[in-house]
Amino acid sequence: MEIVLRILTGILAFLASFAPSGALHYVAPPVEERNEVRVFFAGDIMLDRSVRVAADEKGGDFIFSCIAKRLREADYVVANLEGPITANRSKSVGSSVGDANNTRFTFPTSTATLLKRHNIRAVSLANNHASDFGREGIEATMRYLREAGVGYFGDSLGDSVHSEGGTPAITYIGYNQFDPRGAEISEESALAAVRLARERGELPVVFAHWGDEYVPPTALQKRLARDFIDAGAELVVGAHPHVVQSDELYAGKYIYYSLGNFIFDQYFREEVRNGFILDVVFDEAGVRSVEKIPVYLERDRRTCPTL
Repeated sequence: MEIVLRILTGILAFLASFAPSGALHYVAPPVEERNEVRVFFAGDIMLDRSVRVAADEKGGDFIFSCIAKRLREADYVVANLEGPITANRSKSVGSSVGDANNTRFTFPTSTATLLKRHNIRAVSLANNHASDFGREGIEATMRYLREAGVGYFGDSLGDSVHSEGGTPAITYIGYNQFDPRGAEISEESALAAVRLARERGELPVVFAHWGDEYVPPTALQKRLARDFIDAGAELVVGAHPHVVQSDELYAGKYIYYSLGNFIFDQYFREEVRNGFILDVVFDEAGVRSVEKIPVYLERDRRTCPTL
């Protein structure tokens, strides 16, 4: 079995070397001797500004200390990484609300290994902050994630996929409404990736960065989500609005428009302090079960499960 896995990994690495940056990444090994996999989906992770200050003072693991045990219950966790990992000095630390630097993020170079320690094995880069430090910041992010063994998809442009090894085979597809090339391009790319994954016999999961902040889902979100399902998506989850939005069952498939914040320093009202982790069990037929794990943002910058 070990020899077979080595051969498969080598073949996949060889094929990936011909792919454009961010196009296909084999990251986590398959879950052996099982026909199901338990995946946690979490919302926005932001590790700059006052979260970075707290991590510098108390250690990065402190930020996850309240939720760490729950995260280990999953085979792996997938989340939205709301900014690049670079060696650049933080611009947002010490800034004021309304200052342009207050929402320009970069995360410490230790971020990727921190995520890996807490079972976050794949992250979406399809969001409006991944390019805060330009293309160089995106390339640095991917390099740090690769070195730590953390998968990524989305590449901030919304048109790349990450195929998770194992049975069942799950393909993660990033969609970014705020793609600088225009939403029409990234929407079509995401739809094409969904169709291709289905044709290969995989389970496509769309992780979308979309909508308006602090309000219910927009008509665009609802139309896109249903288009993804019609194209073959097994599950659609969303981030960006910073609040929990509604969910629905469409054509027998689940849509969760926004998971809310996961790691963030927003406390100005209860809605932004409450989010949830989506606990999903997949088998070869698709989604077998779904459960919400509510979480709460504490003012000490930890995220904790809601009892």
